[in-house]
Amino acid sequence: MKRIDFIKTAILTTLTLKAIKLNALNKLVENYDETEKMPVLFVGHGSPMNAIEDNIFSREMKRMGKEIPKPKAILMISAHWETKGTFVTAMEKPKTIHDFGGFPQTLFDVQYPAPGSKWLAEETKQTIKKTDVGLDETWGFDHGGWSVTKNMFPEANIPMIQLSLDYTKPAQYHYELAKELAGLRKKGVLITGSGNMVHNLGMIAMKSADFNAPYGHDWAIEANEIFKKHILAGNHQPLINYSSLGKAVQLSIPTPEHYLPLLYTLALKEEKENLTLLSDVLVGGSVSMTSVKIGG
Repeated sequence: MKRIDFIKTAILTTLTLKAIKLNALNKLVENYDETEKMPVLFVGHGSPMNAIEDNIFSREMKRMGKEIPKPKAILMISAHWETKGTFVTAMEKPKTIHDFGGFPQTLFDVQYPAPGSKWLAEETKQTIKKTDVGLDETWGFDHGGWSVTKNMFPEANIPMIQLSLDYTKPAQYHYELAKELAGLRKKGVLITGSGNMVHNLGMIAMKSADFNAPYGHDWAIEANEIFKKHILAGNHQPLINYSSLGKAVQLSIPTPEHYLPLLYTLALKEEKENLTLLSDVLVGGSVSMTSVKIGG
């Protein structure tokens, strides 16, 4: 190769590499560009069968997915990922976790191959100041996450990460930590809590063979009404101190993991922001499917 040709090739290669790096940088910056403020959701996920059945709950999830702006990414807080400490999933290809038993093989065959999001994992880690957030490469999407997003975004083309629940911390801690996530709403991130605010599997008493047939114990109905009253009034402190709300509420929250995702959602409500209750039904006697949408 002649010297002049070598120099031309070297210059061209250098310019090409710089262009590739610049393009990658631009894409990274685009991820962080401010967008219209995204809504926040709390979804009563109930039975994992809602992921594959056509019923009032799966249809409501589908409707929500169509009505809200398409997110750049999803931050999911699921009742089914409890850890000592706080973690976010940070792998590129999260696995679909079938964390249940006794259901048809059809449900175990479901895969939700949405990509992960390293930039959202890092951004969430940097955003949360209350604690050190670990980057997890082993978890994936549990059914509290994918049974919801499979209905809302069936194409599985929106990057998603999960944020774990630190089981060693009280409700006030989770509420305060959630507030630190507020800025993500303006970066195209759909923050979604997934659980059930009344959830006592030990006291299920179905009126029919259909788990989703509407039915609630008197105490479950009472607790659901107490929760809704405070939610609609924007009165969050009693909801944080839920153990002082009486016997009905204590029966409804024997363990906190299904309730805490609700607090993550409520913590992100801004003053005068719209709040809507959806799927406000009790099933199995002791599970509330009530969902909450803020903004949007």
